[in-house]
Amino acid sequence: MPYSLARPLLFALEPETAHHAALKLAGLAALFAPRPPACAVRAMGLEFPNPVGLAAGMDKQAEHVDALAALGFGFLELGGVTPRPQPGNPRPRMFRIPEAQAIINRYGLNSVGIDAFVENLKKAGTKPVVGVNIGKNKDTPNERAADDYEACFEKLYPLVDYVTLNVSSPNTVGLRDLQGAEALSLLLSRMKNLKVKLQQRHGRNVAIAIKIAPDLDGAAIRDVAEAAKRERIDGIVATNTTVSRKGVAGYPHAEEEGGLSGAPLRPMATDVVGALCRELKGEIPVIGVGGILSGADAAEKMDAGASLVQLYTGLIYRGPELISECVSACLARQRTASTASR
Repeated sequence: MPYSLARPLLFALEPETAHHAALKLAGLAALFAPRPPACAVRAMGLEFPNPVGLAAGMDKQAEHVDALAALGFGFLELGGVTPRPQPGNPRPRMFRIPEAQAIINRYGLNSVGIDAFVENLKKAGTKPVVGVNIGKNKDTPNERAADDYEACFEKLYPLVDYVTLNVSSPNTVGLRDLQGAEALSLLLSRMKNLKVKLQQRHGRNVAIAIKIAPDLDGAAIRDVAEAAKRERIDGIVATNTTVSRKGVAGYPHAEEEGGLSGAPLRPMATDVVGALCRELKGEIPVIGVGGILSGADAAEKMDAGASLVQLYTGLIYRGPELISECVSACLARQRTASTASR
């Protein structure tokens, strides 16, 4: 069924129910989705067939890898996943704001736990470029957070291409404190040391990225960039959802607690991508995410310095055709840049 016909039916459902229904229909949707053109990109030591990926949060339990890969993504970021199972926050915890093409969610890192997640991932028949967003359990104090990230990393290492350390969800109390200069440096140092051991054990490289908030000021962005360069991290995902309500004030559900995504996030996320890339000076690739609802939005993230982009809320409002549109826009930009450099 084309998404233009499915969307009214999905939007008639409660948002979280619609989310699960859409995942179950993803395999069918792939039959109607246009095939994106080839647009190979190398970043984080990995080869991507195209630079447009799925953002974390869509397939939290790694149950729909084959269907989502068939939609034409260049890579999938699954999760977030935590070491132990946790239910997340009570429902309702996801709210549409269609007037602004936005979503507010306060899932709270609901997770089946790393063991069940790994078993689900092993069942996937296709092997796309896969990243997994990992986090700490809600009841793990920040001073022991690295233990949780290490536990997930060790079990995922043989199966994935990269992991993203989620230190920026607004829905786990205190999690964003891990973005502070000292806490982040300690976490990254622990993860890099573990990576060396796992590389030797498994004979393969798995990249490490971090995912940051769009609400960081200039000084905090510099701190993140310096920590990432010092620890030679492989990538930075910019950005997570925002606690700001700019662009949705006055709409129904605008005052719900949680992180805001979608069109209102786009300029804020793009500004963070640009500021981060200026600090990094090309040393570390950035994955741009936040408010991409068109090919032009994807190209905008690339213009700001991103090497790759990710989609989530845009898929809810636009459907799978957005993937091909974004890849085509990135390819056109790539060709224009190549012509200009001759």
